[in-house]
Amino acid sequence: MQEIIAKYGSQIAGVLNGFDRLVFRGTLRKLSYVRGMSSYLWAEQVLLKNFGQHVQGISERIRQAAVGCMEKHERPVRYLQSSAENKEEIARAIAAQDQISQGPVCALTCVESCQTFDIYRNRQTQKLDLVQRVRKCLFVYQYWQHPVLGWINARIQTWFPFAIQICCNGREWLARQMETAGVAYQRQDNCFPWLADYAQAQQLLEQQLRTDWTSLLNSLAAELNPIHEEIFARFPLSYYWSVFQSEWATDVVFRRQEDLQRLYPLWLHHALTSFGSPEVMRFLGQKLTQKGQVPGRVSTQIVSDCRRRQEGIRIKHRHGNNSVKLYDKAYTPQGSVLRVETTMENPKAFQVYRRREGHPEDALAWLKMRKGIADLYHRAQVSQKVNERYLDGLAPTDDRICLQELLAQLHRPVTYHDKRIRAMRPLADDDGRLLQAIGDGRFTINGFRNRDLQTLLYDTAAQCDTEQRRRSAAVSRQLRMLRAHHLIRKVPHSYRYQLTPLGRQIVTAVLAASKATVDSLIAKAA
Repeated sequence: MQEIIAKYGSQIAGVLNGFDRLVFRGTLRKLSYVRGMSSYLWAEQVLLKNFGQHVQGISERIRQAAVGCMEKHERPVRYLQSSAENKEEIARAIAAQDQISQGPVCALTCVESCQTFDIYRNRQTQKLDLVQRVRKCLFVYQYWQHPVLGWINARIQTWFPFAIQICCNGREWLARQMETAGVAYQRQDNCFPWLADYAQAQQLLEQQLRTDWTSLLNSLAAELNPIHEEIFARFPLSYYWSVFQSEWATDVVFRRQEDLQRLYPLWLHHALTSFGSPEVMRFLGQKLTQKGQVPGRVSTQIVSDCRRRQEGIRIKHRHGNNSVKLYDKAYTPQGSVLRVETTMENPKAFQVYRRREGHPEDALAWLKMRKGIADLYHRAQVSQKVNERYLDGLAPTDDRICLQELLAQLHRPVTYHDKRIRAMRPLADDDGRLLQAIGDGRFTINGFRNRDLQTLLYDTAAQCDTEQRRRSAAVSRQLRMLRAHHLIRKVPHSYRYQLTPLGRQIVTAVLAASKATVDSLIAKAA
């Protein structure tokens, strides 16, 4: 990342590294398998024949407790006919309509598939068996404007084993932190095109990594199921928290949107044409062969794709359930954001330096990263390295000005001495011939006069004085147009003109492009 910052440092206002989207899952591990569930039923003295009645009663109590929290705050509780409905949009619409800036927003309930338990009548043994199977049950979603985390949502499965999922956003959290710390900012969606103090904002993001996640998530779980302790009084249980999905984002903020608008298509083209499977593996920290190729043992598909989204065009490179993507996140007059983001769903693909779980006396060793929140800090470190490698991979991009950018300034009318001068058409016959004439090598040292251009622009000599004056006036208008577009300048105390540096650059580029073959142009564009 240092390479790209060093290359474009004068155009960059600041950089932010931190979590974007975080999805946590809470599991009652003792109830996640049949033997553990059997132990719970034994502790509760529930016979298998009474299993359905018992769990139905518990499920109804949890449902009432989960929606009761919202009803207590007089917030709406809505049942959705289909789980495919966009719950996030519904909740945000309610928050906007009721102007909720802090506190509970709403509860949404719907029926979804889940992994749970059931009773199976075994015909061979003539007994009832407790089995795991997929079935449908009611889920309760709660949406909050949390005083610390900002916008969050949490859901609970109201049937055993009562799995919980909590989703928050590190940038939402950062906004609350900056408001408390008095750091001014401008926000667009979940990024910040302008910040008063990037160093302080980065420190606040790093504080998120030092959070007591267990206590924080347990407090959120208590809002979902406030009767947890009551239900499991005879069989004490606590949630084991893991990270189902994490997004670690590096935001490079450009001062001017014109700079990012010019550079991003070049980076996008470079990524599409230069980042193959070996490069993606290297970005994601995976080992390659000595020849720099993907090992034959790798069976997971490596895919790169490009899509246009509301935020901008994004390119994404996937290896299994892990990916790294690049997109232009925001364009505003105050600043524009380039974002590189690592999404991790399979942490076992990475190795971290840690002790074996359950063996604190062991020496540190390189082991597979775990999904548990114990490795959340390691997850952040690995994701940051992925982002840095990706940005460094963009640094060698050829960002020299292209012909389209060079000629864009000629395609607009200009004002010269309070008169409107038309736009030029450098590739058209008339203006193209004019540019070819002023670029003639004979005029490099001494420049050219009106009469010099006449000999190049007209095939025959003037037949009379009237024709001569008409030609001279026409060339004078063309000279005025060239001066208005800053392609030529007048030599002091003479009637001669010379090309400006911009004019020489444009004339050379136009002549080179007009004489290039189609095959050579295609090869350059590829």
